[in-house]
Amino acid sequence: MGLYYCLDFIITLTDGIGLAVLGRCFLKPPRFSLKVCDCIISISVLLIAWGLTWFSEMGAYKMPLLFAFYVFLYKICYRDSVYQAITAIELFYTALVVLPENISTILATGLYGDAMIISVEGNSIGRWEVYVMTLFFRIFTAWFAYMAVKNFQYKIKREDSLVLTFLFLSTMTFYWISTFNYLNLSKNSNLMIEIGSSGFSVAFFIIFLYSKNVSYLREQARQKQITIDQMNRQFAYYREKLRDEERVRSVYHDMKNHLLVLQRQIDSKETENMVKNLQSQIEMYEDYVHTGSDILDIILKEKTALAKEKQTVLSVAADLGDMNFIEPLDISTIFGNGLDNAIEASEKLSPDKRIILVKAGKLRDFFSVLIENNCVQEHVSTKSRAAKQDNFLHGFGLSNMRQAVEKYDGQLTTKCENGKFTLKILIPIP
Repeated sequence: MGLYYCLDFIITLTDGIGLAVLGRCFLKPPRFSLKVCDCIISISVLLIAWGLTWFSEMGAYKMPLLFAFYVFLYKICYRDSVYQAITAIELFYTALVVLPENISTILATGLYGDAMIISVEGNSIGRWEVYVMTLFFRIFTAWFAYMAVKNFQYKIKREDSLVLTFLFLSTMTFYWISTFNYLNLSKNSNLMIEIGSSGFSVAFFIIFLYSKNVSYLREQARQKQITIDQMNRQFAYYREKLRDEERVRSVYHDMKNHLLVLQRQIDSKETENMVKNLQSQIEMYEDYVHTGSDILDIILKEKTALAKEKQTVLSVAADLGDMNFIEPLDISTIFGNGLDNAIEASEKLSPDKRIILVKAGKLRDFFSVLIENNCVQEHVSTKSRAAKQDNFLHGFGLSNMRQAVEKYDGQLTTKCENGKFTLKILIPIP
C-alpha cells in the first residue's frame, strides 16, 4: 500500500497546487499576500482531501463536501464574487480531476479490462499504472488550463456562469456515477459513462474559452468607449475655449485703443501704473499664433501660457492651412496630449533645459508633426507600438494620439536618446 499512499499523496498535492495557481490567475484581489494565500489553499486541500480519502468511508459522497470547502477557501483568501470562485473551482475539477481521470480510465479499461481493479491488502483498488496515467494526463490538462487563465483580467458574467455551471453539473453527474461505482461498489464503470463525462468536460472548456473571448471583447469595447469619451471631452473643452477667445478677441482692438487714449490723459502715477498693468494683461493677443486651424491656435495659446508658467520655452512652427482632411477632434487629441506630455517631462529638468520644439506642416506627400523635448531618462530607441514602452512619458494620452493617427493610415513613432525625446507623426495626404 505504500506505493499507493505515495501516488495518492502526489496527486492530492497537485490538487492543492492547482487550486492555488487558479486562484492567483482567476480571482482578485487577494485578502493576504499571494504567498500566504497559496499556503492556506495548498495545505488545507492536502489535509482535507487526504483525510477524506484514507480515513473515511465516504467514497464518492465526499465530492460535494470538497467542492463547498474549496469555495470556502477561495472566499477566505480572495475578495472576488462567489460565482467567480465557483467558476474557478468548476474549471479546476474539469481540468485537473474529471478529464484526466476519465481519459486514464478509458485507456485502462481498454488495456486491462476487468483486471483494472485489484485487491491490495484486502482493499479493492485500481492498478498503480492507472494512477500514473492519471498523473500524466493531469499535468497535461493542468498546463492547458493554466495557459487559458494565466492572463485572465476579466469578470465572468452571471449568464455565462450559469451556462458553465449547467455543463459542469452534467459533467459531474456522469463522473459521480463512475466514481461511486469505483469507490463505493468496487467495480468498473460503464465505458459510456466515462465518454459522456469527457464529452461534457470538453464542452465546458469550449464554452469557457468562448466566455473568455467575449469578456475580452467587452473589455476592449469598454476601453474604446472610454477613449472616445475622453477625446470628445477634450475636444469640447477646446471648442468652448475657442468661443471664449473669439469673444475676447472681438473686443481686443477696442480695448487697446481705449487704453492708448487713456494713457495720453494720465494725470497721476497711480493711473499710469493701472494702464500699464491692463496693457500687460492683454498683450498676449499681440503674439497670437495663427496656424490655419482655429482649434490648434487655441491649444497652442493655452499650452504656451502653461509652459511659461512652468518656466519652459515653447517654440512652434506650424502650418495646417491645407490640412482640412484632419478632423478638429483629432487635432485636439494629437497636439493637446503631445504638448501635455512634453511639458510634464520638462518639469523634471532644470529650467535651462526646459525647451520644447514643435513643427507641423506639409512634408512632400505627408502631413508631418515633430514634438521634441529634453528628458531625464535614457531609453532604447524604439518604434514599437507597445504601450508599455512609452510609459516613461507619463502621458496616458499617447494611445489616444496613436489611435487618432492610425485613423488616417498614419504612423506615430517615439525615440529617446542622448537625453532628448522625439515624437514623430507622418500622415499621408489624400
